[in-house]
Amino acid sequence: MKKFILAGIITLGGIITSNAQCKTISTLTESFDTWKDIDKCWTAKAGKAMLYTKDKQVVFDSMTSPRENMYLVTPKIKAGNYTLTLDASDNGGETTLEIFTVGNAADTKSYASVSKPAKITGNKQTFNISLKKDSNVGLKVMLNGIHQAVYLDNFSLKAKK
Repeated sequence: MKKFILAGIITLGGIITSNAQCKTISTLTESFDTWKDIDKCWTAKAGKAMLYTKDKQVVFDSMTSPRENMYLVTPKIKAGNYTLTLDASDNGGETTLEIFTVGNAADTKSYASVSKPAKITGNKQTFNISLKKDSNVGLKVMLNGIHQAVYLDNFSLKAKK
């Protein structure tokens, strides 16, 4: 019984420690080059599709679930005005990217759109984001076909001056 209680305390302490390392930040630059899996300070919501890292980028893959709501959510960002740039490409078909502010990464009802869905063209995309309070930023990718994929790289969120 004592071992069971001790194991529970150690597990809880590990969870609290890992979450405490994810601090609210004011800039974010991520090339995804060192990611083996989705970073613990980010949140991936793929539904019935797949969201993973491969070849130094983040991949949204529809598998056999087109039109699935797929989100990649950043760590918490300080309130303010930002410019977000990133590289987005796909393997063909109709694909879009939409940006959200996120009050609670676990609750998609707290996601509020801050951009219209933008067609993914393979070029660098730029968005202006205004956060009225400390929030996460969510990237929603929409894939309209079976076995479609979108590739995100070179994410940069910088405060406007």
